[in-house]
Amino acid sequence: MLDLLRTTLVCFVAASGFCCSVVRGQEVFNVTASGDTGIPGADPSVIRTQDGYVAVESRRGQALLVRVAPTLEDLAEARAVRIWYDRDRLGEIWAPEIVFRNGRYRVYFAAGVGSDHRMYEISSAEPDAGYGDASEIPLPEDKWAIDGLPFTFEGRDYFVWSGWQGDTDVRQDIFVVRLNRDGVPEGSRSLIASPDQPWENIAGETPSINEGPQPIVDPAGQLHIVYSANGSWNSNYCLADLRLAADGDPMDASAWAKSQGCQFGANPKTLAEGATLATRAKGVGHHSFVLSDGNPETSEEAGATTPFLYHGVPADMEPSNFWAARMWFIGIYQWIPDVTYVRGEQQDTGWGLKFTE
Repeated sequence: MLDLLRTTLVCFVAASGFCCSVVRGQEVFNVTASGDTGIPGADPSVIRTQDGYVAVESRRGQALLVRVAPTLEDLAEARAVRIWYDRDRLGEIWAPEIVFRNGRYRVYFAAGVGSDHRMYEISSAEPDAGYGDASEIPLPEDKWAIDGLPFTFEGRDYFVWSGWQGDTDVRQDIFVVRLNRDGVPEGSRSLIASPDQPWENIAGETPSINEGPQPIVDPAGQLHIVYSANGSWNSNYCLADLRLAADGDPMDASAWAKSQGCQFGANPKTLAEGATLATRAKGVGHHSFVLSDGNPETSEEAGATTPFLYHGVPADMEPSNFWAARMWFIGIYQWIPDVTYVRGEQQDTGWGLKFTE
C-alpha cells in the first residue's frame, strides 16, 4: 500500500527537458513536466488503483477506450482498449470520467445531440473489459447535462455536473445532487456556481461556461470543486476553484466561495493574483487530479507536490480546428494556505491550489 503521506518532488534537467519524479514511500512516479503526454484528445480522466493507472477517453464521439499502465508516462504507449461503442446511436459521446466505487470501475459520460445531452453510466469489475449497456442517470429536472461524476464527502454521496438551468444554450452552470444508498439521485439539484465573473467569460461569448467540475478535499478537510471557465474552443479556457465552507453542506449554494480568478490559464486577464500563466499550452483545462480510485478524500497533504493531467493545444500551434489539436498534458499541483476566495459580499480565507506546468 502506498504511503500517501510521504511525498516529495525530485527534479532534474534531462535531454528531453525539465523532468520531475514524484516519490511516494518506496514507489516513484515519473512525470515529464514539459511537452504533452503523447495522447491526443481532450478531457483526461485518470485514476490510481491496484491495477496501476487507469485512463478513459472518448474516440470520435462514438466510443470509449481505456488504457491501463504502471506509470503515468506509460499511458501513452499502453494499448487503448475499446470498452463501449454507441450501438444505440445516442450521439456525441463526450468527456468520460472513470472512478472505482463499490468494487466496480464506473465510467460516466455525456451523450446526445444538441439539447438532448444527458449523463450515462457503464460499469465493470475489470478496468478494460466487461462493461455492459449504458444507463441514463436520472438527474433532477431532466435538463442538458455533461461532465458529471459521483463523489463521497463526509460519508454522504453526491453527483456533480455541468448543465443548463433551462432548455436553451445560454449558460453552463455547476450543479450538485445527493445520491441515495443505491447511487441514484434523490431530491432537487443545487446550483452552486455560475459564470458570473468577468474573468469567467473574458470574450463576452454565448454560452458562458462553468464545466469540467472535479471534487477534491484540502488539508483542512474542506471540499473543493475545481472547474473550467470560458470556452474550450480558444486560449481563454482556464481552471478556477470553488471551496466549501468549514462544516458546510455541499447542497447549500451560499456555503461555496469562488477563487478570485483562474488559478491556471494561458490568458493573464483571466488569472487570479499569484496564479500560474500557462506557457507550454493554451486552452488549458478540463483536468484530472489522478486520485486513488478517483476518491477526492485521498488528496495529498500540505506541502506535497502531485501530478495532474489537463488538456490544451501546444502553445506554438495555430490550428484551424482548435478542438482537434488538443493533447493531454501533465502538470503539478500543490496545496497552499491563506488564499482568499469570495462568497457573495464576504471574503473567505483557506487552502487553495497552486498549479504549475
